[in-house]
Amino acid sequence: MAATSTSVATQTLADQNVAAALETRAISAALEYVELHRESTTAFLANIAAIVSPSGKERKRAEAVAARMRNIGLASVFVDETPNAIGVIPGYSGLALVFISTLDDLATVADYQRTAKTSPHVKGDRLIGPGTNTSSSTASILAAAEALVASGFTPEHDLIFAAVAQEETGLIGMKVVYEAFKDRAVGFVDVLGDGRRISYGAIGIHWWRVIATGPPGHSLRGGLPNVNQAIGRAVDRILQMPLPPGNKDSRTIVNVAMLRSGAVFNHKPATGWFSLDIRSLDMKAIDAIEADVATVLSDVSSETGIQLEMEPFQLTPSGQIPGARESTLVTTAEAISRHLGLEPTLSNSGSSNMNIAIGNGTLAIGLGGSRGGKRAEAGEWANIPAMLRTATHVVLLAATIGGGT
Repeated sequence: MAATSTSVATQTLADQNVAAALETRAISAALEYVELHRESTTAFLANIAAIVSPSGKERKRAEAVAARMRNIGLASVFVDETPNAIGVIPGYSGLALVFISTLDDLATVADYQRTAKTSPHVKGDRLIGPGTNTSSSTASILAAAEALVASGFTPEHDLIFAAVAQEETGLIGMKVVYEAFKDRAVGFVDVLGDGRRISYGAIGIHWWRVIATGPPGHSLRGGLPNVNQAIGRAVDRILQMPLPPGNKDSRTIVNVAMLRSGAVFNHKPATGWFSLDIRSLDMKAIDAIEADVATVLSDVSSETGIQLEMEPFQLTPSGQIPGARESTLVTTAEAISRHLGLEPTLSNSGSSNMNIAIGNGTLAIGLGGSRGGKRAEAGEWANIPAMLRTATHVVLLAATIGGGT
């Protein structure tokens, strides 16, 4: 679904607010600080990128991020049980603007980290090494936080900087942060890049494992029931299900990508599973599809004698907030991107930590864009200038949306 444009007056006001922030002494000093501390920001990224942090095992990296938060002068720094690392620049309004980055890496990144022959190292404008790409967003938000503190900026709203855990395994850290700040948040900003892309709506993505269970046996004593017959029959029927009306507008889709069972030629497996990917801008469409899938699985179980159960793998909510495109948060982010020399692409179908906020009716945006390349590959790298642009974007959002002097 294409994003709609804003009115000229709305966007002009956002441009004016950004221009006014640029003229203040504290923000001018903060932006200069970001550029002058390129080396220390890069060194911090190299430090946390070298810490093996697959989803669910981020404690050591979270503690390193929290230590950095304390060193740069953030208040109320702590690491929760998730573990999320959170720090604050206090304001005085009682409200909060929350910046989010991701702590965890994919399992494949962790594998490359363990076997890497060198530590993350600088080559030109790149920091090369597994773990550098995703963590560059955390380095960016803390570079911005450090610059704001050093410049003496006093925000109107609390500025919350949260590096959240378990993004890859269900947005678990974001759920904890959302519950903590939802009642006083003016908005959540999921920092994924420099702002080349700005998302203000959320596409729902539900990933399931459909697990088949039945009697095992050697081929000579095999026959039916067989988990593979049930898997094949269920997949065929699911992929033939008609999608809800209006599926093109709602970007509704159903996909089966993985089928797993058995290990040898001459044995009937006791278990197997297949993946199920359901996504849509319309949560009701996802609910309807899942109800139809449940019916298919029940029918196939009755026909084959094989038990079929849906097990959630990752359930990311969808959401569309009326007026989000015209909101001050979105139009200001758009104005900042243009100030940075970017022509941002706007989308109402993002998928990231921000989905938790949007799915629960709270305004949020995702800043996407350049972070580097070869993510989850041996040659992964982070783009250092892009990291600093991202920090600049965060500074300017803090000044315009967070208010203050």
